[in-house]
Amino acid sequence: MGKSNLKIILSSAISIDGKIATETGDSKLSSKKDLIRLHKLRSQVDAILVGKNTVNKDNPLLTVRYSKGKNPIRIILDSCGTISKESKILQTSDKVQTIIVVSKKITKRNLLKLKNFPVEIMIIGENQVNIKSLIKNLEKRKIKSVLLEGGGTINWEFIKHNLVDEFFITVAPFILGGKRAITLVQGEGFDKISKSPKLRLDNIKRLENDLVLHYSKL
Repeated sequence: MGKSNLKIILSSAISIDGKIATETGDSKLSSKKDLIRLHKLRSQVDAILVGKNTVNKDNPLLTVRYSKGKNPIRIILDSCGTISKESKILQTSDKVQTIIVVSKKITKRNLLKLKNFPVEIMIIGENQVNIKSLIKNLEKRKIKSVLLEGGGTINWEFIKHNLVDEFFITVAPFILGGKRAITLVQGEGFDKISKSPKLRLDNIKRLENDLVLHYSKL
């Protein structure tokens, strides 16, 4: 894939041991100061992207609340269109521009459910959403920046294709443990360190007991 004009920024809070949630799905790692930082970042991008697991577990709004600024377009990757009708994303889709990205595997029933809401439905990929095709589609819409807010499965899909340009990782003062607790990046992972994206540490910021690490791709 050639150089994309679309900047992808991954942002996440992690525990000291690299988890983004406990085994039971509790993911409230961010302090108030870190939330203000995150919401300021949200206000500066064109779109915010998460996977269906994040929507199912956290039921987020993905809007700008702790800072001034516009709401970015919300993009939800949901291959089979299983997002709940009761989710805050669908319930507020008349107020905030929302794109649900599905694959051709979506059932008619789920497609009809989504069509009941004022969302845009993009069908990309056979059995799962094709990330590279998605990026081309977003570029055509003049979307210049996307904030990737996980979870671990979606993070891996973008990282394995070396598509993330910047990382904002907040290390929160917690240790969670747990074999089944979700880490920052899930998926099958790389078998060799040499396959990892090459990153440069641009900035370290201390927010009381949090540490915000800002990396960019070399």
